[in-house]
Amino acid sequence: MSALHEPFRLRSLTIPNRVWMSPMCQYSAEESGPETGVPGDWHLAHYGARATGGTGLIVVEATAVSPEGRISPGDLGIWNDRQAAAFRRITSFLKAQGTVPGVQIAHAGRKASTDAPWRGGAPVGPEAHGWQPVAPSPLPFDEGHLVPDELTVEGIQQAVQDFAAAARRARDAGFEVVEIHGAHGYLIGEFLSPHTNHRTDAYGGSFENRTRFAREVVDAVRAVWPEELPLFFRISATDWLTENPEDAREGWTADDTVRFAAVLKAQGVDLLDVSTGGNAPHARIPTGPGYQVSFAERVRTEAGLPVGAVGEITEAGQAEKIIGNGQADAVLIGRELLRNPYFARHAARELGGAVAGPVQYHRAV
Repeated sequence: MSALHEPFRLRSLTIPNRVWMSPMCQYSAEESGPETGVPGDWHLAHYGARATGGTGLIVVEATAVSPEGRISPGDLGIWNDRQAAAFRRITSFLKAQGTVPGVQIAHAGRKASTDAPWRGGAPVGPEAHGWQPVAPSPLPFDEGHLVPDELTVEGIQQAVQDFAAAARRARDAGFEVVEIHGAHGYLIGEFLSPHTNHRTDAYGGSFENRTRFAREVVDAVRAVWPEELPLFFRISATDWLTENPEDAREGWTADDTVRFAAVLKAQGVDLLDVSTGGNAPHARIPTGPGYQVSFAERVRTEAGLPVGAVGEITEAGQAEKIIGNGQADAVLIGRELLRNPYFARHAARELGGAVAGPVQYHRAV
C-alpha cells in the first residue's frame, strides 16, 4: 500500500488514509432569518461528492462560532442548535462512505462582514446583512475595510466561551474532529501576530500575552471535546513579513510557530494544520508546488507534533513523496479537490493503494 493510503490513528480515531480535504468556504448558507448559517443541499452534495471519492477526512469549511464571527453573511455557523441539527445529515452521509467528518470552528475578527468572492468580496453594511467587526486592535484589514471595534477583556472571554459552545455542538452534530481556526488573519491569528495585535494589556505585547487568547480557546475546547477524539489547530506559520529582506516588517514567524506548536501539544492539540499568510494583504508570498510543506516539516521535526501539509499539492506522486519522506503525516488538499472530487481514488489507482468506495460504483473499478 502507498504511504498516502495508509490509515492514520489519533487518539481513538482511525482515519482511513492521508488524503484529507482542507476547509474551504462555500459562502452558500442563508444570509438572514432563522436559517442563517444553516447548511443546506449544496453542502450535502459538495461534501458528499468528496466522501464518495474516497477522501479520508473532510474538514468542513470555516464555521462561525457567533454571528459576528462569520467572514460573510453566507458563511456556515454553529452558534445555535438549529445549525447543529442540520449538520447531522451531512456527518451521517460522510460516515456511511467511510469518511471521517471534521469541522473547522472559526471567528473572522477584523476580516468579517465581507461579501462572497464572486461578488467582489468587499465589506458589506447592514443593508446587505453586514455587521461591525471586532479585533484585538482597531486596525482595518486593508484600505476600504471597516475599522474594527477593539475587543474588551469581557468580549475576549465571551469569544472563548463561544468556541467552547461551538465544539460542544459540533460533537452533538456528529463530527469526529474539530479544528480551531488560528490562521489566515482571522481573530485568533490577529491576536498571535504583532502586526495586528497592538494591545498593551495581558493579551498583547509579549509572545506569552499574544498567545494567551489562543491558549484559552484551546483549553476551553479541549475541556468539552471528548477525550477520545482528536483536536486540530490551523495556523499560519508565517505572515510573510520577515522572510522577505526587502519588506521586513514585524509579524508572526516560522520560529514563533515551532515554539507555539510545543505549547499546543502540551495543551492537548493532536495535529497542527500548517498553512501561511492571510494576515497582511500586501505581503509577497513565493507560491509554487508544495510551497508551504517545509513549514509543516519543521513543526513535525522540531516540536514533535503531527502535522498536515497544504499548498498547491495537486498530484498523487507529489503527495506520496510528502508522506513517504516524513515531511507531514497527511496532506490537506484544497483546490485540487474542487477540480477533482475523486482525487483520493485516482491516486490509489496510480500508486497501488486502496480506498473504500460506494457499492453503487463498483462496476467502474
